[in-house]
Amino acid sequence: MSRTGVSNVFRRRFRQIGAAAALALLVLPAAYGGELKMATTTSTENSGLLKYLLPRFEQKTGIDVKVIAVGSGKAMKMGEMGDVDVLLVHARKMEDEFVAAGYGVNRRDVMYNDFIVVGPAGDPAALRGGKDVIAGFRKVAASGSKFISRGDNSGTDVMEKDYWRRAGIEPKGQPWYVSAGLGMGEVLNMAAQLPGYTLSDRATYGAYRARTGLAIVLEGDPQMFNPYGVIAVNPAKHPGTNYADAMKFVEWITSREGQDAIAGYKVDGQQLFFPNYKAK
Repeated sequence: MSRTGVSNVFRRRFRQIGAAAALALLVLPAAYGGELKMATTTSTENSGLLKYLLPRFEQKTGIDVKVIAVGSGKAMKMGEMGDVDVLLVHARKMEDEFVAAGYGVNRRDVMYNDFIVVGPAGDPAALRGGKDVIAGFRKVAASGSKFISRGDNSGTDVMEKDYWRRAGIEPKGQPWYVSAGLGMGEVLNMAAQLPGYTLSDRATYGAYRARTGLAIVLEGDPQMFNPYGVIAVNPAKHPGTNYADAMKFVEWITSREGQDAIAGYKVDGQQLFFPNYKAK
């Protein structure tokens, strides 16, 4: 083959390679997606729910989800700063304030469970059998039994503080009250070690029950209803956020597919979260 012929062959080959590379660049974003930063409460992480749900979403969309598990208050603060793209939290009043302030958009109900009071099997404050959480908190204070608080401005912590307020008790500074500043799983471990009582979401307790030996001593009060919501961070406030993928997650987790996945997650045969469509 002449030198000119060889040159033409190489040129055709390079054009083919270039075309293939360009096609790959066009296809990859659609096939593999990007990275989505999600701030969420520790209960969705500690309970194992996210390890069950997210692979399904990632496989369907190609979007890699980076989870940052903190209390709901800290999660929303991260949203205010534009450090994350989407929130999955459980502090309805704070969520509404977050949206009203313009930091979040498209909030939707996702799922629910309930809060429970757990403590030593011996139940020194004699809470077992009661269904009034305010009366139960008064019994804990009257008995001087240890109570371990999250103390981290999480949704659980906010709810607990409201129960004390309605009980007419200021627990801060009391020798029986321990403010841990930790996530739910760590607080359950502390309650087992001291031992003492704590307020827990049912899902995290279910995941930690065997290792802590704590017992449910108060449940069933309608005041202990625990709803979860998903919120996209407002791109008008933070243009650098991944709003497109945030909305894909919002749409998926509230779709029938996402809701059925939530319903399908169980620990030891027990359902820990209930999809919002069941409430409807």
